[in-house]
Amino acid sequence: MASAAVENDSCCGKGPGYATPLDAMVNGPRETLIYVTCVYTGTGRNKADYLATVDIDPSSATYSSVIHRLPMPYLGDELHHSGWNSCSSCHSDPSAARRYLVLPSLVSGRIYAIDTQKDSRAPSLHKIVEPEDIIHKTGLAYPHTAHCLATGDIMVSCLGDKDGNAKGNGFLLLDSNFNVKGRWEKPGNSPLFGYDFWYQPRHKTMISSSWGAPLAFTKGFNLEHLSNGLYGRHLHVYSWPDGELKQTLDLGDAGLIPLEIRFLHNPDRDTGFVGCALSSTMVRFFKKPDGSWDHEAAISVKPLKVQNWILPEMPGLITDFLISLDDRFLYFSNWLHGDIRQYNIEDPANPRLTGQLWIGGLVRKGSNVVAEAEDGTTYQVDVPEVKEHQLRGGPQMIQLSLDGKRLYVTNSLFSPWDNQFYPEMVEKGGQMLQIDVDTDKGGLAINPNFIVDFGSEPDGPSLAHEMRYPGGDCTSDIWI
Repeated sequence: MASAAVENDSCCGKGPGYATPLDAMVNGPRETLIYVTCVYTGTGRNKADYLATVDIDPSSATYSSVIHRLPMPYLGDELHHSGWNSCSSCHSDPSAARRYLVLPSLVSGRIYAIDTQKDSRAPSLHKIVEPEDIIHKTGLAYPHTAHCLATGDIMVSCLGDKDGNAKGNGFLLLDSNFNVKGRWEKPGNSPLFGYDFWYQPRHKTMISSSWGAPLAFTKGFNLEHLSNGLYGRHLHVYSWPDGELKQTLDLGDAGLIPLEIRFLHNPDRDTGFVGCALSSTMVRFFKKPDGSWDHEAAISVKPLKVQNWILPEMPGLITDFLISLDDRFLYFSNWLHGDIRQYNIEDPANPRLTGQLWIGGLVRKGSNVVAEAEDGTTYQVDVPEVKEHQLRGGPQMIQLSLDGKRLYVTNSLFSPWDNQFYPEMVEKGGQMLQIDVDTDKGGLAINPNFIVDFGSEPDGPSLAHEMRYPGGDCTSDIWI
């Protein structure tokens, strides 16, 4: 049984996706299913991670619930991000199909190919790319971001070597049958650290970001690792599709731990953003008249003065962001502070705050942590309940509907960090919410009828991370 989104993907004799971002926004169907990576790794529960299918069709009897679970065949994977074997970059190729969801396992190094076409409501395992094969042929480990290429290949950023050293990181190429082809970047052109990447073919450019060395971040966050140079603060600019490292941008103290990176969706535009977690800054990067690239801090989240925490000041910790398909709005999550923000970026150099919503965080009412106002008084944030469920953790991964009117959010970052900052969430399970978006005047509001509480899963509480629609979305599709 194929969903409407999958049927739309291959209509009209075209390849997957849509001709333009605005075509996707205007003509794409309303989402009815969403795939969510769910983690038992690191929770103390001896169960395999799994892919959950969640019903997000308000007219359905099973709305706001998990309708299928596909467990992985191994323990200890740490499913994290996901991508597609084909997307809108292959729209001109009628032989291509968005059939396989690509699931890199951040810790084990396995990459799973999941068939979503046989039955979109109950995906099945198609193939496993074993870590030994990847290491033997490329030396790469800790796979993270997967993007499809117009050639039919799949490119995966890898964050280190098998021993967790950042110096071994780079970009893995898989062919359309998920065979290891080799590395994408030219020899000697590997980045200092790895994490996310996005390419903009009309500007013959790919830019990647830098989390840190796996031997550091897999043990939880330690400030000593930062001072020891085990975390990144750079963007790496490559020629596309050649794989030559052309420029390295040092973001400085305003760009500590740059994570998710996105160009504007319009493939003619030569600007984008990266969310820098520790400095809690949205950095804008852009092309200069001479063809080189530069950057500037576009949005800064002030740290909170706090009591009863590990530090006297708490960063917002921007851990995920996205851009609406019309390039009008940017959304990001502050995982520690607990708020989601909406900015108008019609002028990318001057973002305007248009919406903010608190749905969790460490300074919520009832927490031991309190924030200090400028006048010395203390306060905590009121976080609502949804369908009589208390909200746990802080907002983390986000996904936007094609029309830009619904924002979905989960709250798990990475199990070692979840255990460190939100142990209650690890004990009781993650959650998924839906936020209603005002795309006229701006604004965010919780949908009071939607919550998926992964604390009540059959095998015990699990942690929910990234989300993907069967028909593609604004964080996986790239236009050429």
